Amino acid sequence: MNRLRRLARALLARALLGLALLPAAAHAARLTDFVDPFIGTDGTGHTAPAASRPFAMVAPGPDNADSGWDYTSGYQYRAPRIIGFSQTRASGTGIPELGDILLMPMQAARESDFGSRYDKASEVARPGYYSVRLTDNDVRVELTSTARVALHRYRFSRPGRVWLVADFQHGLRFLTRDRVTASNITPGPNGIAGSVSSDNWTKRTIAFAMQFDHPVVASRTLPAPPGEKAPRYLLGFDLGTGATLKVKVALATTDVAGARGNMAELPGWDFDAVARAADAEWEGLLQRVRITADARQQRIFYTALYHAFLHPSVISDRDGRYRGGDGAIAMTRGKASYSTLSLWDTFRAAQPLYTLLVPERVDDIMLSLLDHHKATGILPLWPIWGGETNTMIGNPALPVLADAWAKGFRGFDGREALAAMVAASTRDHPHSDWSLFDRYGYYPFDLVANEAVSRTLEAGIGDAATAEMATMLGDAATAARFAGRARAWRQLLDPETGLARGRDSKGGWRTPFDPGLVTSPLGHPGDYTEANAWQYSWTPALHDPQGLVAAMGGKPAFTVMLDRFFTTAGAIDKFQGQEALIGQYSHGNEPGHHIPWLYAFSTTPAQGPRLVRRIAETFYRDTPDGIIGNEDAGQMSAWLVFATLGFYPVEPAAGRYVAGLPLVAGATLHVPGQPMLRITSTGAGDGLAALSLNGRRLDPLAIPHAALRQGGELRFARGAVPGE
Repeated sequence: MNRLRRLARALLARALLGLALLPAAAHAARLTDFVDPFIGTDGTGHTAPAASRPFAMVAPGPDNADSGWDYTSGYQYRAPRIIGFSQTRASGTGIPELGDILLMPMQAARESDFGSRYDKASEVARPGYYSVRLTDNDVRVELTSTARVALHRYRFSRPGRVWLVADFQHGLRFLTRDRVTASNITPGPNGIAGSVSSDNWTKRTIAFAMQFDHPVVASRTLPAPPGEKAPRYLLGFDLGTGATLKVKVALATTDVAGARGNMAELPGWDFDAVARAADAEWEGLLQRVRITADARQQRIFYTALYHAFLHPSVISDRDGRYRGGDGAIAMTRGKASYSTLSLWDTFRAAQPLYTLLVPERVDDIMLSLLDHHKATGILPLWPIWGGETNTMIGNPALPVLADAWAKGFRGFDGREALAAMVAASTRDHPHSDWSLFDRYGYYPFDLVANEAVSRTLEAGIGDAATAEMATMLGDAATAARFAGRARAWRQLLDPETGLARGRDSKGGWRTPFDPGLVTSPLGHPGDYTEANAWQYSWTPALHDPQGLVAAMGGKPAFTVMLDRFFTTAGAIDKFQGQEALIGQYSHGNEPGHHIPWLYAFSTTPAQGPRLVRRIAETFYRDTPDGIIGNEDAGQMSAWLVFATLGFYPVEPAAGRYVAGLPLVAGATLHVPGQPMLRITSTGAGDGLAALSLNGRRLDPLAIPHAALRQGGELRFARGAVPGE
């Protein structure tokens, strides 16, 4: 047996030496090697280098601050200090939330100012793993996780007594210092368990079970600031001759029993094994798309794919329980319930991307939307941790449901979905006064506080989706009703300027009218949501592109308007999303993401792929400031993924795509259980001369999702476009 062991060790050593001698290109075969979680962490991307699994409940990572627009994820790349490591966060949002349960290790005890400078060169992040050396606290911190459990490993500079701050007051705060409303926490010698309720961006409850791999030998309750309703503890541990402490934190939206049940995801203490498993899970997901590109482009692309698959987040326990939008505990109808749905952003591209690349999750996401409706009486607008934030406008869940049904997903009840869609489109709720809308056929700017034009145009997106859903289900009356209402945008298309312009209750146009003036409820109140007339006038194309072409005077006039849009100078205002500008086009905010693709409907279709390439090469980089504009829970990255593949869901409720040109020489999509789809690009030129799938020509304005699922070769033939 000893001889066999020695032989095995010799063979293993030889194998490892062989791996070490492989060229760098061979190592890069792992797609996780291309992912850089620091991309988007410097500036307005608002991402964080947290150690998360795909679509996970937990995302342990560093916090540099607990409030402020720059720190909505808790992290900024150039911040000089870390205040601790929290267990939850949202990626790339514009409002701070989550950041629960802050832990901060230190070699020597302190009772205040627990933050530490850190060695920037020591900071490492990859999918499912983060580490950093805290110079003031004399400790190296490493983080990894499962879907519901965070695992910390602290390597101290010397053995013996060490300390850990466990802060249950901490959280990423929005407009308030006293976010915690109640807590019930029980410390013990080997761990802490309890729950914390908070009222920040939304009202929510987090339950947890925390375990240590060494017993607590000293404990102090730290003084609480006035108004705080949760404790902070300073905990001491004796490591003996060792210098490593490990902590597990299992979370739940339900209760402590749920958190303890979730701890079963991580039964042991093998940190390296958990980190390897996290990497393997990410690798399997990233392998669903292979592109032919240089290393820099692969870093940008696979980091975008990684960011796109951080959300939505699972909020159900291993046993299926979750806390819903009404605050009550319920049982999921599918495999999992999801939240952190930035729907006003993600309905445009991120949700369609899930139908293409992670179809196994789509039915559960739809059930999550419908379960939220059952609990609260309304489909969600922007839910996080199961609670509703009532953020942004329109009814963005409607196109998400219609798109899933149009693409053949049948794991939810279509009739139930249609009933919920009709209810969302007829019962008043935040940002939607339907009696007013139905009376005038639009929102008059003198009868609503602000955003009258944007609210009217986005109502059309939901109405068109409801009409489409009714049509697919054979409900002709409902389809006709909402199809008619979806044409309300035409009443706001000003014949003088060709742009969407506010009207009052008497039918008069907004005067004076500055189409370049950006308005927003949080900045300059007016008729548009974080945008101006130029940017919102293209919204009807999200459900009626040909109708918008006709309303603007036909293809030649439509082309002139597009050209003016991309050449008329705009002003930078990062807080209102006005960044990453090309003319009036602002890639830093979502309402315009489809506009470059509208050249496919113009007299100069080749201009679209040129613009898409320019946007991708200018506004996406493999550096910490490589995302210009909030990532917004995956939307910014999903745009790039579609741009790279060469097509985009201009009509995100229609089950089809509009073609551009791929940004790479080739790509392969291989989703488990589905035939492989190869994307090839042949010929030369900026235009799309022909598009075919398995040798049969496709309409580049309407690529059916169902056709792509059949697999084969999607061939883009480049060439000159007649008339350009």
